[in-house]
Amino acid sequence: MKTIVLCSSASFYKHLNEIADELGKMGYKAVVPLNARRMRLSGNYDTKIYKTWYENPDDFSRKARFIREHFRKITSGDIILVINDEKNGMAGYIGANGLMEMGLAFHLHKPIYVLNDVDKKLPFYEEVYGMGSVILHGDLGKIGSHKKIN
Repeated sequence: MKTIVLCSSASFYKHLNEIADELGKMGYKAVVPLNARRMRLSGNYDTKIYKTWYENPDDFSRKARFIREHFRKITSGDIILVINDEKNGMAGYIGANGLMEMGLAFHLHKPIYVLNDVDKKLPFYEEVYGMGSVILHGDLGKIGSHKKIN
């Protein structure tokens, strides 16, 4: 069974958890970020509760721990899937963490899938395509339709 590690902005974690369920039904093992799991369990998807470092800069060490933990999951997984819904008026939003996670997957020669189209206005549009990302156009059934990444 292939393991798909899901990546996204915390703003999309509700949708990310729904996609994890769909992937499970498709026969994949879906791995989600720690806070996505916590949000699912609590039913509260308010990101402000988890982003305590804005109020208390000493909590940036928590942010670092979240990043390292998800990097570990990407390293252990087979594939990454980036959930890139609309955020702040930008279709196909991918934030800095998502790009870092994609960069790690690229470095490790892992297939990178992106759920939705990526707007050419995205500051790192060329990097998303330059890493050989497969754009699924919202169709999870296209997972597996990739070429070997060098």
